[in-house]
Amino acid sequence: MAGCLLITLPLEFVIGARVWRRPRRLLLALLPTVLLFSVWDVAGIIRNHWSYNERYVSGIHLGVMPLEELVFFIVIPICGLLTYEAVGQVLRRFTGRRPDHG
Repeated sequence: MAGCLLITLPLEFVIGARVWRRPRRLLLALLPTVLLFSVWDVAGIIRNHWSYNERYVSGIHLGVMPLEELVFFIVIPICGLLTYEAVGQVLRRFTGRRPDHG
């Protein structure tokens, strides 16, 4: 997860993705994703649809869900948002459009 963040973090500063600089928008984007997938994950664990090998997780759990799973649900969408916003910035620079501050 750290590698994913380290690779995409420069997009914020070099290209101006503006993901970390808008924490409210970031939270509004993350919250539904984290909630939905956490509920889905917990339901899958409780119903024995899937499990996690204790050898490969830290042993820290939030209820029945390993901490790593929650971190995944937060980090991967952030990396996706950084990439999406960076591509948008680059395209706006090439087309001369003003950024949409929504």
